[in-house]
This record gives sequence, C-alpha cells and structure tokens, in this order.
Amino acid sequence: MSGLWVFVCGPSGSGKDSVMDFARQSLSGLPDIVFARRMVTRPVQPGSDHDPVTAPGFAQLLQSGGLCWHWQAHGFCYGIASPYADAVRAGRLVVVNGSRAHVNSLPRSPDLRVVRISTDPDRLATRLAQRARDSDAAIAERLARNAAFSAMPADCVIVNDGELQMAGRRLADYLTASAIPADEACSRTPT
Repeated sequence: MSGLWVFVCGPSGSGKDSVMDFARQSLSGLPDIVFARRMVTRPVQPGSDHDPVTAPGFAQLLQSGGLCWHWQAHGFCYGIASPYADAVRAGRLVVVNGSRAHVNSLPRSPDLRVVRISTDPDRLATRLAQRARDSDAAIAERLARNAAFSAMPADCVIVNDGELQMAGRRLADYLTASAIPADEACSRTPT
C-alpha cells in the first residue's frame, strides 16, 4: 500500500461522523490505516471527535510547522498534526474528517483521495431539524450550502440513506481496497 491521504467530507447531518466511526472500529486491527484526530479551536462536548486547542495555541502550531493541514469552518480553526504526514510518508493511509470547502480548494494529487458522504436532501433536512441545534433559517442555509457542494469531485461517493452498517462497510471496504483504482473500489457491491 502506498501512502495516501483520504479526506472524508459531507454536510452536517449526513452521518459522516457515524460512518467514519463504524469504519474506524471495523479497521481497528489494521495498523496501516490511521484515523487522524483533528485539533479544533472549540471546547470538547459530548460526542466530540477532536482535540481542543486555544486560538493562540493553534497559531503557534501553525507558525512552528506543527500542522500539515489546516482550514477554517463555522468560525473555528481546524488542523491535522504534522506527525500524520510522517505516517503517509511511511506508506500508511491516513483518514481525515475534512471540510468540503478546504478539500475542494486542494490541487489533485496522486497521494490524495476524497470520499464524499451524502444523503437525500429531504432526509438531510429532517436530520438537521431533529438535532434541534439550528434555527429554520440556519437549516435552510446549510441545505443551500450542501446543494452547492453536491457536485464536488470525489473519488468515492457513499450515500448514507439506509442502515449505518452499509455506509460504514462501504467506507471500510474503500479504505482497505486503496490499491485498487478509486472508482472501481467504490463501485463494488458491499458484502
């Protein structure tokens, strides 16, 4: 397996975190597949999947070369620690919970893959409303943003409209089949 970055992107409410968590648990015995922890300038809350860092701490990491990837989204700074780049150089596949805007701005590269988690717009609207985190206006804004990214190029698109296990298994299968051309690995029927 040659070293790869795999950015997994998707709108809030698509179930991206749950799909990634399923794949992470399924692949826990494979040391060549690493799931990166993000550093984010927001406090940890129940269910958080990041390590908190202060804004000055983030700026210091950025200035000192402690981050190999960084972006901003929703008023927060996100970063991936530089040791993950060492893992890619060592031949590992590193999975990053990424931002669609950040990933969409990256130049295509042989060591970069993009997986997009999507869901039906009506289902997405229902999920966002059920979370009760956003106002109706904020939900409408999120749905419009999602529509703008719906054609974002991706090496693999996983539709998360059914059982979580199906979407999670597709991601796990895609990651383990990284030596197979991306479109072939993604199009295989899950078992």
